[in-house]
Amino acid sequence: MPVRPTKHTLSLALSLFLMCAPAHAYEVETGPVLICDTQEQVERFVRAFNGNQDLAINTVNVEEHDPNACGVVNATYVLGPQVGVARTQARAFEITAVAVIGVITPNGYQPTKLSLYFTPVSLKEFAA
Repeated sequence: MPVRPTKHTLSLALSLFLMCAPAHAYEVETGPVLICDTQEQVERFVRAFNGNQDLAINTVNVEEHDPNACGVVNATYVLGPQVGVARTQARAFEITAVAVIGVITPNGYQPTKLSLYFTPVSLKEFAA
C-alpha cells in the first residue's frame, strides 16, 4: 500500500511553498470549490459521483457522520500538489491539496486562517 502524506505534512509543505515561492509561482483562485477534509473522503466522493454532486457530497457526509466533511464553499484558495488520482468507469479525477485562505460572504471577502483541504479536479484522459 502506498504511503500517503498526512494532512499536517501537506499543510506544512503548502505553507512553506506559499511563503517562499515568488508571487507569480502560484495562482490565487476565487469562486465555488468542492472541498473535503481528507483525501479518502475525496476518493469516496468520486466513487459516489454519478453526475449529481449534491448526492455524492451527502453520501460522504452521512458515512462520515459529519455534515461538513465535504461541501462546496465560495472561497479564495490556492491549488497545491496533486496527491492522488481517483477513477470511475466514466471519469478520472486528480486529488489535489487546496489551501483555503478566505471565504466570500454576503458581507464580502473574509480572510481566514490558512486551512488545508482536498478537492477533485476533473482529468481528461485519452486512449493511447
